[in-house]
Amino acid sequence: MIRYEGTLVENRIVIRDIEDSRSIYSMGYYGKPLGIPKPKNAEFESPLILDVIEACYLVDSKNLNVFHMTGKRISLSDMKVICRKQYAEFDTKYLVFKKLRDSGYIVSPGIKFGCDFAVYEHGPGIDHAPYLVQVVKPSNNLTTTGIVLAGRLATTVKKQFILAVPFVKLKKVDFIGFDWWKA
Repeated sequence: MIRYEGTLVENRIVIRDIEDSRSIYSMGYYGKPLGIPKPKNAEFESPLILDVIEACYLVDSKNLNVFHMTGKRISLSDMKVICRKQYAEFDTKYLVFKKLRDSGYIVSPGIKFGCDFAVYEHGPGIDHAPYLVQVVKPSNNLTTTGIVLAGRLATTVKKQFILAVPFVKLKKVDFIGFDWWKA
């Protein structure tokens, strides 16, 4: 049963109803209330803004219907087309996002850390994201320099660097975590 409705506005989904916004945010820290970067609870009085990957997940899990400004409903397959325009390698990243969300983690964009996702155990404003996740396809060539750079950045901000290797056809993701030790 779909409980919530949102509207596609440019490259974001807006939940205008304040009660629905609070409820969706309470389901797992989805989106950001307009003008509030990291609320500690769902006691806000503004619309909720969802990233398209979050909205896609909520549509996929049958919790959200998304509509164009014209009122036309956007199907899950159309939502994925929209996401592919916003995210390079969307299908591989979405599989990782979905796996993490389905496992109970809170997932947010990791762009400010130079990776795909920052992953929380409890939620933004509650704890710091202990993990930085970079999605790499099995066919990607990794360099030791790239891994060391990412690992050093993660260590500097007190986070664990994790490579997520999605196998889209198998709907499986392998995670490889790196711990950095001082000698």
